[in-house]
Amino acid sequence: MPDKRKEKIGLLLGVVGVICFSLTLPATSIAVPYFGTTIVGLGRAVIAGIIVAIVLLVRKERLPSVRQFKSLMIVSFGAVLGFPLLTSWAMTSLPVSHGAVELALLPLATAGFAIFRAGERPSLKFWLSSVIGAIAVIIYASYLGLGQLHMADLALLAAVLILGLSYAEGGQLSKELGSWQVIAWAILIAGPFFIIPVFLSFTADMLQAPATAWLSLFYLAVVSQFLAYVAWYGGMAMGGIARVSQIQYVQPFLMILFATLFLNESITSFTVVVAMIVVLSVIVGKNTTVKQKESKPVPSKAINE
Repeated sequence: MPDKRKEKIGLLLGVVGVICFSLTLPATSIAVPYFGTTIVGLGRAVIAGIIVAIVLLVRKERLPSVRQFKSLMIVSFGAVLGFPLLTSWAMTSLPVSHGAVELALLPLATAGFAIFRAGERPSLKFWLSSVIGAIAVIIYASYLGLGQLHMADLALLAAVLILGLSYAEGGQLSKELGSWQVIAWAILIAGPFFIIPVFLSFTADMLQAPATAWLSLFYLAVVSQFLAYVAWYGGMAMGGIARVSQIQYVQPFLMILFATLFLNESITSFTVVVAMIVVLSVIVGKNTTVKQKESKPVPSKAINE
């Protein structure tokens, strides 16, 4: 179990990651009308792939082992392909506040996958605080009249499950491969396969997109797709997957705040009340006992295979 100082650093990195991720849906909402789903969903990985390839070459990073490569495929499928593509498509028809509320279920998905993948065993108090947070966002969704599920809703729920698995897998793998290395290799694995569809989807009209759209696209590529994951996976590796994932309950309300600032979406007093309830559940949840399976050291020979 990580010591207190390591846990605090992990939680701090988790906060940084959540703040960065909170701008993802607003940035997506701004970029999609000008570039379309394919460019925004997959093009970000192509841009990020160029950056990480340079970083990996300059640092002369060692190639992952076959075992690590299998885990990276899961991370790549969720964080680089599934989540960006599904959320980009959903944001063509949903407001940011809608998407933010549904993505609030991500901590539960992450903690659930952590049980099976990372061997973590959250206490009953942890689950109770998680359920309270989830119920709070469900009530919020009902208040906004979002009870009826549409295809875009199903896409977001699928994105939650896919990214939850990716978070759990990446957080575990970060303990041996390194936080930024996990997402860097995951991007490099998937990026080349996206070049052709991105190239075919690009049109000359897109060059006339305003600066805000280009800025949003590059934010998604550099920050949302890479730097935010560096902080997030590093935080989970140091502070524990289930515990750090609790911080995500703040994310939907940060998204709504940023949507208010950048997209002129309104914010109500009810939103503030629900946000306070959710933040309280995060505080309670992160202070609960989370039992972790003691991992055996991986022989250096096995790592290099």
